[in-house]
Amino acid sequence: MLLKISNLNAGYGKVPVLHECTLEVNEHETVTVIGPNGAGKSTLLKTITGLVKAMSGQIVFQDEEIATLSTDQIIRKGIAFVPEGGRPFPNMTVLDNLRMGAFTKRENLKNGVIDELFALFPVLKKRSNQYARTLSGGERQMLAIARGLISRPKLLMLDEPSLGLAPKLVDEIYEKIRMLKESGLTVLLIEQNTSYALELADRGYVLENGHIIMTGACAELSSSDHIRKAYLGI
Repeated sequence: MLLKISNLNAGYGKVPVLHECTLEVNEHETVTVIGPNGAGKSTLLKTITGLVKAMSGQIVFQDEEIATLSTDQIIRKGIAFVPEGGRPFPNMTVLDNLRMGAFTKRENLKNGVIDELFALFPVLKKRSNQYARTLSGGERQMLAIARGLISRPKLLMLDEPSLGLAPKLVDEIYEKIRMLKESGLTVLLIEQNTSYALELADRGYVLENGHIIMTGACAELSSSDHIRKAYLGI
């Protein structure tokens, strides 16, 4: 078990958003959390990374409780978080954005990791000296994922990687995520694009109003009447 969340309650100030959430991610597994806008999906990832503090419950990563650690400490444990919209530094070049991603593991820059990422994302090599603000939406998302990967994380968490992208670009982004999955990387994927998420992931959780209401293999969730009607429009 790489990540185990038990009875997690979290929110903003005194306002709870997540209620008694329990979730597990095994090593080399891709897990998705789907749900409507405002369900608490992004809050879940922010709580795992310490950006939002847990009110109660446990977050255990590699058999270590991390809920009380700082975000910096959590990242150093091997968790990478790619936020909604990617958010690269707009006035820095592609290459400098990647270097910034290695702030916790500078030694990786000497171990060929940038060449590995350029092989995975050839367009970033072509754009390496361009400012991030000049990239297309799909290129910015690829840059954000690459920046997350540069620390060679044990767990990559993606928040809405398809957000705002044209269908062709969504296909391209998901092909890259599929390649990461096939390489053995553990991925926790938050996504509103339910069909893409359920097709890619091994298992899924359904989060509604801060509560996990369903869980199971993605093939099972895809055939659920609730999922088909509420999320797949079938």
